[in-house]
Amino acid sequence: MATVTRENIGLLNDKITVKVSQEDYLPNFEKAVKHFSKNANIPGFRKGQVPAGMIKKMSGPAIFQDEVLKTVEKELMGYLQQEKLEIFAQPLSTDTEAKQLDYAQPAEYDFSFEVGLKPTFEVTPLNGKTSLTRYSVKVTDDMVNQELERLQLKGGKMTEPETVTSEDNVLNIEFLESDSKGNVAEGTEKKENSLLLKYFAPAVQEKLQGKKAGDTLVIQLSKAFDKERLEFIAKDLGLDANDKDAVKKYFQLTITKVGLIEKRELNEEFFKEVYPGQDITTEEAFRAKLKEEIGKYWKQEATNHLHNDLFETLVHETPIELPKEFLKRWLQKGGEKPKTAEEAEHEYPNFDHQLRWTLISDKLIRENSLEVSFEELKENARAKIMGYYGLGGEQAEWLDSYLERLLQDEKYVDQTYREMITQKLFDWAETKVNVKEEEITAEEFVKLPHKHHHHEH
Repeated sequence: MATVTRENIGLLNDKITVKVSQEDYLPNFEKAVKHFSKNANIPGFRKGQVPAGMIKKMSGPAIFQDEVLKTVEKELMGYLQQEKLEIFAQPLSTDTEAKQLDYAQPAEYDFSFEVGLKPTFEVTPLNGKTSLTRYSVKVTDDMVNQELERLQLKGGKMTEPETVTSEDNVLNIEFLESDSKGNVAEGTEKKENSLLLKYFAPAVQEKLQGKKAGDTLVIQLSKAFDKERLEFIAKDLGLDANDKDAVKKYFQLTITKVGLIEKRELNEEFFKEVYPGQDITTEEAFRAKLKEEIGKYWKQEATNHLHNDLFETLVHETPIELPKEFLKRWLQKGGEKPKTAEEAEHEYPNFDHQLRWTLISDKLIRENSLEVSFEELKENARAKIMGYYGLGGEQAEWLDSYLERLLQDEKYVDQTYREMITQKLFDWAETKVNVKEEEITAEEFVKLPHKHHHHEH
């Protein structure tokens, strides 16, 4: 009779040993040999008439090993179910050497496995004592003006004036590395870029006024742009913005084209283009709509920020003990391809973070009966499609059949379900902490520190 024994070898880490004797696996081995002899196609023998001895000679070792391992696996899985052991991943075999299994001399074999046990824990941050902040970003007239100008430029028409006259001029420029006099070494690589005049430092803007296509100018990179612009210009030129010497280099600039975007007029045609089907006819109504949309955007950002704080608080402040050493060994051996101890060590922090979240979210979803019905999922998908295609109240004929097709895609349904259940979980968890409201500016919001790791959900 097979026996299964278990001993504790570390925190939430047990070793399970399965012992099997010949009476456990031999009947199955003989059965498998019979099955083979019935179905084998071997030259010189009629089908189904191959002697068992012949099968054993040819495939015995492989069939024997297969049957022994199947018996062991059945015993192990039966034991885990019977004991109701909640384990991580799969049991890891701890036998370092391959066993010598000989079908001609069946014997008693023992196989040992290591398992990591799931911990029991309480989600303590949701006991009403945790305080978090929901920020609300004040939408200013300035924000509305900037967005209005961005949309006017985006929908505007590009013209090509003779000379540079406005800070809104778009300059197509060739950069060539040179000395301070503008002498270019032979074989220097040419880099092209397109920049608004207002991106340059004031002194350089002055020098560029009145220039036209074909004109040149020598600049020192660090003095020609402010810190923020310098970073992306340096990157475009293949330089490191933090390298003091690199940004002190001189470049000869040649203007290849002067452009100017004519801003769109604020009229009904423009309002309809930006917000189709909304019946906006005046600048006042257009600005009000912009303000509302900007407000929606920041409200969503504020919710994401609160949920991110909530996520990190739950992950980092819920006391969960994990069998770390076992999990690191599992990372090494349990995947599709083996990893080195260094790789497992390097991957562990992220894995640990994700694992804690999985344990916490599974527990909260289960204990609070949170669920997403198929109807809710369908409505969510419908709203997403309508938003994406800019459909207002009117229903497009193709929408229903498109939706049907989409909902047959398992991957899409699975991903949407996960997003929605996570959203429900956060909305529920939010009611279990003290949320204080605080109004701040968009600039302050962008600079807010993120708790621990940033999490996108």
